[in-house]
Amino acid sequence: MNLASKTDLELVALAISGDEQAPFSQLVVRYQSMIRQFLRRLTAGDQAQADDLAQETFLMAYQKLHTFKATGSFKSWLHTIAYRLFLRHIQKHPLLQLDENQAILVNNPQSEIEADLLAEKLMQVLSADERVVMTLFMSAAMSHSEIVAVTQIPLGTVKSHIQRAKVKLHKLLDRSQLVA
Repeated sequence: MNLASKTDLELVALAISGDEQAPFSQLVVRYQSMIRQFLRRLTAGDQAQADDLAQETFLMAYQKLHTFKATGSFKSWLHTIAYRLFLRHIQKHPLLQLDENQAILVNNPQSEIEADLLAEKLMQVLSADERVVMTLFMSAAMSHSEIVAVTQIPLGTVKSHIQRAKVKLHKLLDRSQLVA
């Protein structure tokens, strides 16, 4: 059976009904990079913490797979789990947040990897709420309503966080262009 060609819903159904882990493993393969990147951005580039949270996300998803209702996408459901684990983590371990007036040396990224590292560095000037909505909006390409579903933050607040984050990042990038 070619699991790679199955939809998320088909893989979830197979994983719930069967004794084998292959369907869920396919879901992990499909979403592992996306969830790790999401968590790296939320943790402002703390790779080890992001990896730990991603592992916890997939473990919890596997344990709670039978509760997935398919009212939204599997991708949104995974992001919700990751976000809630992240929130629990920052209650115990506050995030590093730079003042938006502090300088971050910004070079023009020459590769996708450099651009990704720069994005993680820039996330340090945003609050936790701004980080999550910007990451879901820009990296995960979620709509405002999907972001509301993942975060349970009201729609108007989501829009405000996105706008505020864009202003902070534009200011920082403009200031960095003057310095560079």
